[in-house]
Amino acid sequence: MTINFMGKMGKLQEKILFTQRLFYRTLVFMKNDEKISRLHQCTLFSGMNSGDLGYVAEITKVKNYPKGNLIFSQGETAVGFYTVNKGKVKVYKLSGDGRQHILHIVTTGGVFAEAAVFSGMTYPAYAETLSACELLYFDKTAFFTLIKKHPQISLNMLATLSKYLRRFSNLIEELSLKDVSSRLAKYILNQSDSFGGDSFELSVKKSELASQLGTVSETLSRSLNKLKSKKAIDVNGKYIYILDKKLLESLSRGEKNFKPFLNPS
Repeated sequence: MTINFMGKMGKLQEKILFTQRLFYRTLVFMKNDEKISRLHQCTLFSGMNSGDLGYVAEITKVKNYPKGNLIFSQGETAVGFYTVNKGKVKVYKLSGDGRQHILHIVTTGGVFAEAAVFSGMTYPAYAETLSACELLYFDKTAFFTLIKKHPQISLNMLATLSKYLRRFSNLIEELSLKDVSSRLAKYILNQSDSFGGDSFELSVKKSELASQLGTVSETLSRSLNKLKSKKAIDVNGKYIYILDKKLLESLSRGEKNFKPFLNPS
């Protein structure tokens, strides 16, 4: 009985999400040179020259979405993919009881749903805006026609797609082999590298970060406190400060008996 109830809750959650979907999107006119400028920021097209980007710009559409808008649902036919010009998008799956597990959060320059489009599959997850967003949309049919005419475009994209494959392979390893503290340490190090310093502001809610790390808010809070007690980090509101990078690196690798180097007094 419990399993059936949880399954019904998951289906109810899907119906609620479906009613939120893209009725609020707006199409925005943008000149091709502006689109090219946006495409230059996108990791998927970063290796292309301006000529090839011009071809890509001709088939793209600019779409604006408000915060909290469902872009597509798991199981829908993959008719196109997106890049983020402005804002943040979360890509997530739903469990049987309606809980979210965030696979990744896409920010400016990021791309999502490309794997589903290129593999000819349905969308494997949900995508929802975390803030007001400006997205570039690439229709599947138009994009495939383009790369048949200009095959060098697909060749330039292969290196980037292989990076995404490695990223998801690492994600599977993290979730299956490492505990929450190790995953949190790795996340903090990655964010530090992205911001280029030893401190940064969390760009997502703690509940969303917990979901991204495959846990719940209570466990995330305990893991943050654990890292603080080891003097690996300090936390002040939404700001995280790295105090011992070597210790964090050790913890991110799952090493339990690491003893940080202490300077002699």
